[in-house]
Amino acid sequence: MSRYAAMFERLDAADQGAFVPFITLGDPDYDTSLAIIDALVAGGADALELGFPFSDPVADGPTIQRAAIRALEHGMTIAKCFTLLTEVRKRYPDLPIGLLVYANLVIGGDDNADNGFYRRCAAAGVDSVLIADVPTRESAPFIAAAKQHGIAPIFIAPPDADNTRLQEVAALSEGYVYLLSRAGVTGAETGMQTPASAVIEALQQAQSAPPLLGFGIAKPEHVQAAIGAGAAGAISGSAVVNIIAEHQHDRQALVTALQDFVSQMKAATNNRAALRQQSDS
Repeated sequence: MSRYAAMFERLDAADQGAFVPFITLGDPDYDTSLAIIDALVAGGADALELGFPFSDPVADGPTIQRAAIRALEHGMTIAKCFTLLTEVRKRYPDLPIGLLVYANLVIGGDDNADNGFYRRCAAAGVDSVLIADVPTRESAPFIAAAKQHGIAPIFIAPPDADNTRLQEVAALSEGYVYLLSRAGVTGAETGMQTPASAVIEALQQAQSAPPLLGFGIAKPEHVQAAIGAGAAGAISGSAVVNIIAEHQHDRQALVTALQDFVSQMKAATNNRAALRQQSDS
């Protein structure tokens, strides 16, 4: 059983949804980034979604763009990202770890000829990779490389996708499906929109992996709304990164604030069945 499947099975038994925080590795620096991950797990994160700092993150808004800049300015590299991932896996052997990256980071480098990026992911204990700027129609070589190394490919289900596209996303995604609450780029500044139930129903009918709702997830009530709409859980990025930016020069305050935030967001996943019943009524 994959770590994602084990996580969803555990959450189903506990009548909970998943809460998954996102951070950029190396933000604001390598050592603090590791302390941040410890705080996220201590707060109750069910899985992690992690980004590699990149100079042109086209799917991200200004909050995560600034996180990438901070990490790059402090010398974060792809090699250091994999070293950090290896340490995280040692600390948390059962925790699902997913990457959200860009195609240039996957196909670049001298080791691309033997699917080096995915090979390094497997060696570091990564479970899944979502490439933000690779659509399903161009995904075949990435999927082949991912599966060769036991990495689950993840794809995005936009809120305005038709049934044909949703069926394609469902067929190609393993582990989970990244369901967008709205179009545009990441950011807590633009509020979450609850997805139409038809989108989630179409994914369910296509027997997709469980959908996790992202973009604009910044408050416990956003998590409750996501689960009430039928999502298996929620992903929060910019709200987490805003806390990092605010407390980046005070590690103790940072760790405390992150742990408190995640604890509150995780608590909002409780009583999943009741949340869905309330949404239906």
